[in-house]
Amino acid sequence: MHGLINRSIQGFLRDTYGPATWGLVAHEARLGFDSFEPMLSYAPELTHAVIAAAAKVLNRPKDGLLEDLGTYLVSHPNTEAVRRLLRFGGVTFVDFLHSLEDLPERARLALPDLDLPGLQLAGLGDGEYRLMVSAPFPGMGAVMVGLLRAMADDYGALVLLDRSGDAAGADLVLIQLLDHRHSSGRHFDLVGQGLA
Repeated sequence: MHGLINRSIQGFLRDTYGPATWGLVAHEARLGFDSFEPMLSYAPELTHAVIAAAAKVLNRPKDGLLEDLGTYLVSHPNTEAVRRLLRFGGVTFVDFLHSLEDLPERARLALPDLDLPGLQLAGLGDGEYRLMVSAPFPGMGAVMVGLLRAMADDYGALVLLDRSGDAAGADLVLIQLLDHRHSSGRHFDLVGQGLA
């Protein structure tokens, strides 16, 4: 597993629950170190151990925790780069949805060995979409639900999201766009602060 994914989980736990909680999770997961290095690779079992330990320490279901991770990746000031990458997917939330299939390749331009889930979007009509998430590890569908919820807020769209599995082991996320201009959304400039 790419260290950047593990470092994102670590950042989410530290920023949301504090450094002491991260320390408890690292101890419970028996990592043997205090911090993931973003550019190293780790055995997938370590990622599973961290998620399981976090669920135990926080007394929360894994899926809820992973949804919160997805929201964190878009909404926290420390992850503004992720939000910017996603916002380049389009001017509207629908544009963003249609750009999701290209997201893993766009991310690999910067990090060639980053293994993101495969994303396949299907329009079902009347503002309904189905996103198939073929993930390198279980739970990525829950992360995508949190990410999609946060991105809908970012664009000012009102959506309903529902997640289920399928026979092939992929997660299916059903997206119902109720109002694409529900609110003004968050401000976004193509040129970020300090980049002009």
